Amino acid sequence: MFTGLVAAVGRIAATERRALGTRLQIAAALGALDIGESICVSGACLTVVTRTDDAFSAEVTRETLERTTLGRLSTGDSVNLERAAALGDRLGGHLLTGHVDGIARVTRVEPAGDARDVEVEVPAELARFIAEKGSIALDGVSLTVNWVEGVRFGVMLIPHTLAVTTLGALASGRELNLEVDLVARYVARLLDAEGVSRVRTSAVGKLG
Repeated sequence: MFTGLVAAVGRIAATERRALGTRLQIAAALGALDIGESICVSGACLTVVTRTDDAFSAEVTRETLERTTLGRLSTGDSVNLERAAALGDRLGGHLLTGHVDGIARVTRVEPAGDARDVEVEVPAELARFIAEKGSIALDGVSLTVNWVEGVRFGVMLIPHTLAVTTLGALASGRELNLEVDLVARYVARLLDAEGVSRVRTSAVGKLG
């Protein structure tokens, strides 16, 4: 589990095509990571397979390459990094799994004093999980939704977020890894199941 609070911005040092996908080598000031530990790379949970004091490598499967923006990364690109949360840590953002639900697209970026007002468009099937004043993760960054209209929503990026994450370089047209709120996903699933149950019960009652 992660919280959406970026610990460092890393840089893609190398990419290597492999039979099952791609191996990314990422230069990062995170200290020595443990082999096998999970790390969130711009919103996607990956496993550390090699490491040094200032870099690590992780495998990205074909499935992840197809469902996220990681397949478009090139040497020199920046990525948001977060180590998995430990029990007892402060939960400053919101709970994230690092399982990307889809790819969102930035449709507008406007200055708002020292902050930036950003409008984002999401796939239609994910819009139902996004609520005003709820939580959302974009490229692994926990954010609060300011407003929602159809398949678009807005967030405000404060100066701190602009300075310590890759979102400081956002421009219209940029694609981002999106993870919807975990609670919203399960509530929607329960409501869907309850609706099916009611339909079946009603049908059985009519037959009886």
